Formats: sequence, C-alpha cells, structure tokens
Amino acid sequence: MRTKHLLVAAVASTVLATAACGSAPAADPAGTAGPATTITWQTTGGDATEYEKKAFQEPFTARTGAKFDNVTSLNYISQLLTMVEAQKTIWDVVHTGSYLAKQYCGRLFESIDLSKYKTDLVPPGTTTDCSVPAVKYATVMAYDTTVYKGTVPTSIKDFFDTRTFPGKRVFFGGTPRGIVEAALVADGVAPDRLYPLDVTRALAKLSTIKQDIIFAPSFTAVQQSLVNKQATMTLTLNGRLGIIQDSGGTLAPVWDFTSWDFDSFVVPKGSPNAAAAKQALEFTQEPENLKKYAALSGLTPVRSDVDPNTIEFSTNGKLFNPFVGQGKGTVSLLDPTYWAQNSTDITQKWTAWQVG
Repeated sequence: MRTKHLLVAAVASTVLATAACGSAPAADPAGTAGPATTITWQTTGGDATEYEKKAFQEPFTARTGAKFDNVTSLNYISQLLTMVEAQKTIWDVVHTGSYLAKQYCGRLFESIDLSKYKTDLVPPGTTTDCSVPAVKYATVMAYDTTVYKGTVPTSIKDFFDTRTFPGKRVFFGGTPRGIVEAALVADGVAPDRLYPLDVTRALAKLSTIKQDIIFAPSFTAVQQSLVNKQATMTLTLNGRLGIIQDSGGTLAPVWDFTSWDFDSFVVPKGSPNAAAAKQALEFTQEPENLKKYAALSGLTPVRSDVDPNTIEFSTNGKLFNPFVGQGKGTVSLLDPTYWAQNSTDITQKWTAWQVG
C-alpha cells in the first residue's frame, strides 16, 4: 500500500511541478484559435503523433495560425485525474479510447456541442456528451502462410484448434478487449448475443490453449514474435498487422469473426484553451482530414459518408482492413457502454487468469 501511495504522490508531484514551471500560453480573444494560441495535444507517441501532425495539426495551423505542443504519456488517465483534482490541467486535447471517453465524460472530459457534428453519420451508442468517434480499428485473426499450407485456418474456431493447426498463438496480454469476444464466438455464442459477456466461459475456452499462448507485453513484442516465427497465429489490431507485414511478416487474415473499436479526441476538464481545443476537435472530423489520417495510419473513419474504398491505404494496410472490400465475415462493435461499466472487473479477472 505504501508503494502505491508513493507512486500516486510521484505522479502528482510531476504533474503539479510541470504546471508550476510554465502554464500554457494565453488563447486569442474570445478563446478562439489564433496565432497566440498553443494547444497542448496528448497523443500516443511515435508514428501516431506524426500522423496526427500531418493530418490534423499542420492544416489547422494553416487555417487558424494556432500552434501545437505534443506530449505523450502512457498513464494519461492517472495524470488527468491528478490534474483535474488539483485544478491544474495543462493539456487541451487528448486522444483516447471508446470506453474511456464514455467512462470519464463529465468527470475528466469537457462536454462538447454535438450540434456541430454529424452525429447521424456514426453508429448509435458511439457518441457521448464529450466525444464523437473519429477512427475505427479491428482485432483481426491472422496466420503464418509459410507454416499453414493446403489446409489453412478459415474460422475463429481454428484459433483454438491446436491439433489441426499446431503452433504458438500470440496477442497483447495487457487487455482482454476483443480477445474475450473472439473466445466466446469460437465457443458457439452468436456475435449479436455477446453482451453481457460471459467472462468465465471465455476464460475457460482460452484455457484450452493456454499452454500455446504467448502473452506479449506490448504490440511491438507481438510483432517480434510473428516476424521471428516464435508464433504462427495471432489476434491483434489490423494496423499492427500491416506494420508486421511491412517488417517481414508472412501473414494472411481470416475473415470470419472480427471485432472493432474506435478512438476519439476529447478536451480535458479545465483545459486552458478549451474553446480553441473544441475548434480543433471539429476540424479533426472534417472528411478530408479523416481520410488523410486514415491513409497515413491504416485506421478507418467512423463516419458513414467517408467510403473507406476511396482512401489510399498501403497494400498491407488494405490487406488486413475489414472495412475495405467485401466478404469480410461478421464485424461486430465492442460495446463501449458495457466496457465502460465493466472494464475494471473484467481486467482483474483477465490478469488473475493469466498468472494463475
């Protein structure tokens, strides 16, 4: 318990010290984005930051004159909790997942004017008072074509058939999202009857191949396991599969059951440039900006008026994208409301099962 308290204190000290060393520059008159505005944008880092710069930030600067300061934090929710509680928020835009946007709307994230967004062009249940979905991605099953020839995997059930398809399976062990759903469908649950999730049943199904699972500590480790042939089958994000293929992977997708999820951009409570940040959020939702971001990242706009078949994805980005082309089987949304309400409990069970 003492260690936990020290960790929380350390995070708080870091955040408050950062705020004390220099607050964000003042916004332009009336809070609108302009040359005097610097929007602090929290992102996932690496290539993702570069994609957001090119697709959203640089064009927004060209339109308004506003500048951006990008920051990356793997524990951004913990940092936001500290900032908001201390009333020392120093970020203006946050890139976050679907269930987190729903879970923390009103507590950590500012409300937005939904009348400024085309909410009729996104699936029901994907908006909140604080967010509109931007881009979607999927958890896709794939196998190594150099290992499985002739008789190859064709269904999600084959992921659990180690007799016909021997070899290690790998996925990111940090989250059960998408994995639990796949296990249940493989065990006979209809995709439209998944929720509420029978987590006990899903873990029992996963236990049948537990000795053949590699629980990767990161998506990079998933990539290494597949490129190095330590694993021959995976359930992982479609964007990552494109990267793996570009890095020497020899994979093919299985279009049977695939789950999808989405990310949103939100404004944290107490943002020093909230009005300008909300302008930037509206800008990210413009179709041409979404298409540019999609082409760079391999992700897919959620808006129904943006045809993914018109986006210039890379060859490998298109290969593993369930939203492009036809005949991609069942593609089901991970219920954001259910996960917002149950993520903590399910993750605890997932972690206990892994180490048990």
